[in-house]
Amino acid sequence: MSEIRHVVFDLGQVLVRWDPEAPYRRLIPDADERRRFLAEVCNHDWNYEQDRGRGWDEAEALLIAEHPDKADLIRAYRANWHEMIPGPIEDNVAIAESLMAEGVDVTALTNWAADTFDEISERVPIFGRFRGVTVSGKVRLVKPDPAIYRHHAATHGVDPAATLFFDDSPKNVDGARAAGWNAELYMTTEKLRDDLRRYGV
Repeated sequence: MSEIRHVVFDLGQVLVRWDPEAPYRRLIPDADERRRFLAEVCNHDWNYEQDRGRGWDEAEALLIAEHPDKADLIRAYRANWHEMIPGPIEDNVAIAESLMAEGVDVTALTNWAADTFDEISERVPIFGRFRGVTVSGKVRLVKPDPAIYRHHAATHGVDPAATLFFDDSPKNVDGARAAGWNAELYMTTEKLRDDLRRYGV
């Protein structure tokens, strides 16, 4: 096993909580209706294109054309987006900060819309402490496209063979491994600690 010199973190559901239902619990009180809306209208695939760089005006217009009766609820996604990030996952943030304090090179690679990332960065101090961050919406590449891992490595001077990446998506972990990185699926804080120890970090 190569010596690990770089640790790269995904952000959503690894260092910060992500709960897209949060504003809709207020806006759509019925649980079944709410989940159906988030599965069929403002769903993962739709939001993924904002992570790729599509603007919100275009994204909203496309959905409203398909679901005109839900226009207000569609616009509410971006308008109430800040509620979807309840805050950091404190224990994991502490681990990242301890790695930085020990001199480990720590960067971040995230699928995130450019504008909402800039907004949340003001609320989560650790986002400003990484040596570098690759935000999909800014580079217009998304995980698990191999190009985004190559971009991150080239931009931030990260040696893939000496890199350990954590993400909560199996596809993104597989993408990192295909790019030559060591990568582990984030599931719990304890597993994160165990994986770091196993790699000698």
